[in-house]
Amino acid sequence: MEPVEKCLRDAKMDKSSVHDVVLVGGSTRIPKVQQLLQDFFNGKELCKSINPDEAVAYGAAVQAAILSGEGNEKVYEGERTRTRDNNLLGKFELSGIPPAPRGVPQITVCFDIDANGILNVSAEDKTTGQKNKITITNDKGRLSKDEIEKMVQEAEKYKSEDEEHKKKVEAKNALENYAYNMRNTIKDEKIGEKLQPADKKKIEDAIEQAIQWLDSNQLAEADEFEDKMKELESICNPIIAKMYQGAGGDMGAGAMDDDSPPPSGSAAGPKIEEVD
Repeated sequence: MEPVEKCLRDAKMDKSSVHDVVLVGGSTRIPKVQQLLQDFFNGKELCKSINPDEAVAYGAAVQAAILSGEGNEKVYEGERTRTRDNNLLGKFELSGIPPAPRGVPQITVCFDIDANGILNVSAEDKTTGQKNKITITNDKGRLSKDEIEKMVQEAEKYKSEDEEHKKKVEAKNALENYAYNMRNTIKDEKIGEKLQPADKKKIEDAIEQAIQWLDSNQLAEADEFEDKMKELESICNPIIAKMYQGAGGDMGAGAMDDDSPPPSGSAAGPKIEEVD
């Protein structure tokens, strides 16, 4: 128990002030080790609701790389679609990303768990190559076994309601992604200069109208978002198609800019998480 005593001394804490004892690492599966720990903490029940090999990984995003920056990201655990129905693990900040149009920055995040359950999190901005790395060695804010079981039961109970909400969010995100990606597309000089002024104005007006409608109708139903999407596509797609046909050999399909939205906006742009 010497390592445990040293941890308490370093933290300037008394064992009586410890709320939960979480088992981390494969060796804590040994019954004798568990008994020694329980005796050391005056018979306190050990937290066994988490796999010792995965204990740190569960809290990965709690501190997943405090990567300095402006955007605060909230991380939740649970089975429900809406964040308000899940358990907030924590927040982390991500920054150092140069200004760019919506949907353009791309971040690669890697999670690496070693044999001891220690998690290394690294993040890289694909544009600048800037990297950050952090090692996660603690676990806090976790739910108890009973709380987890309760959340699973609630997820099953409200499954149909959550699926409806998910459908609505996906429809809203698809419209939003398509509108912003189309706006970025026509702002590109290589494409914008090939559009007739009247056609370009028609697309710009349709996009602005769609974005204004989105801002005022965040709680609309899925079919309303889908109808608005079809309306916007019916204006933009024929004009873009006509432009490429008119460009002929100068602009083949492979010459489309990376930001150009596909005919359907369902897969366009970044995935937007719903945060209540």
